[in-house]
Amino acid sequence: MYRQVIRGASFTLVAAVAFVAGISIGASGSTPAVINHIPFIGDGLDATPNQSVDLTDFWKAWNALDAQYVATHASSTLPSLKERIYGAISGLANSYGDPYTVFFPPKEAKMFSDDISGSFGGVGMEIGIKDSVLTVIAPLKGTPAALAGITAGDQIVAIDGKSTDGLSVDKAVSEIRGPIGTTVSLTIMRNNKPIDIQITRDTIQVPETEDGIDTANGVYHIALYEFTANSGQLFNQALERFKASESRQLIIDLRNNPGGYLDAAVDIASHFLPRGTKIVTEDFGGKESNNIHTSLGYQDIPQGTKIAVLIDGGSASASEILAGALQDNHVATLLGEQSFGKGSVQSLISLDGGSLKITIARWITPAGHWIMGNGITPDITVAYKKAAAKGENDSQMSRAITFLTTGK
Repeated sequence: MYRQVIRGASFTLVAAVAFVAGISIGASGSTPAVINHIPFIGDGLDATPNQSVDLTDFWKAWNALDAQYVATHASSTLPSLKERIYGAISGLANSYGDPYTVFFPPKEAKMFSDDISGSFGGVGMEIGIKDSVLTVIAPLKGTPAALAGITAGDQIVAIDGKSTDGLSVDKAVSEIRGPIGTTVSLTIMRNNKPIDIQITRDTIQVPETEDGIDTANGVYHIALYEFTANSGQLFNQALERFKASESRQLIIDLRNNPGGYLDAAVDIASHFLPRGTKIVTEDFGGKESNNIHTSLGYQDIPQGTKIAVLIDGGSASASEILAGALQDNHVATLLGEQSFGKGSVQSLISLDGGSLKITIARWITPAGHWIMGNGITPDITVAYKKAAAKGENDSQMSRAITFLTTGK
């Protein structure tokens, strides 16, 4: 996520968008995931050297390379002065060991900016680093990745035959992207078995919400596939249809929802919580005062409504913020599987044509649980099993319906 700056939870959508658990700025909204427009903020810092840092060895290495390095291949070219500076900054960022703290040289910075500015071409999945491995957080519904069989939790071990070991999320995105109509080959590990999957790149169009009532049992279902600038309004419209249905049993499906705008998560949570109720805390690790995000107090859910929320390993960022807020405030029961665990905040700083993305905070649920690396634990754990026949519900949805209709 990025803080205003880009606030929320970021990961990267291959094709690719960096989803954020929230950006509190406007966007046109129909784009998949995240942002339509991010203001690149000033860094708020000066360029005064830190007098307490001894850079003798750095300059010794710089001068030695400058004076002595000889290319060993005829086709080799020496890096320019700027390229060496960019390399030094990149190495400094990498030394923190955080996959979300990275430096983008100008080409990659423009690619990142293009990704978050609107429509894009790609394969339509969000990826991140989990247990030091490049991992699919979630394929987006109806995208080439989903249609090709990519699933949440797949580990990407090779892209077009090249190992992803040590590859950053952003570099992986740049390698998976490509012209619409071309293909990319991914080697994934699933259940400790390698699988090669060919995906044809395309323009990504992602549905934002879907809702309706199951006439067989009267349970209303609202699915959120992402958190965009439009999601709050779309959820409100779905909620009005829920009220009109006179059902008092509601399922909110956040499975395979990789997140998006923090503001959308806060707006949606505000339908369920009294004004001023804590939704999530942005913890800056003592560097500045924590920022507590609270309910706007719509609190317009019909009295007596029972609420179940479905989560899984593809639920990340803003999804985890919403699920955690409803769980910790005891207004909903969570079912499914452990969520992904993406709960950090990034700031974006412009540097001479490039961009430095820095993790500056982490998300904490109302009850004090860190989302980053931990995820949200459901109240009722249910493994996913696909519906056996058309028209039936999958195992998690079926369990949620049983819970709402029987209380068990």
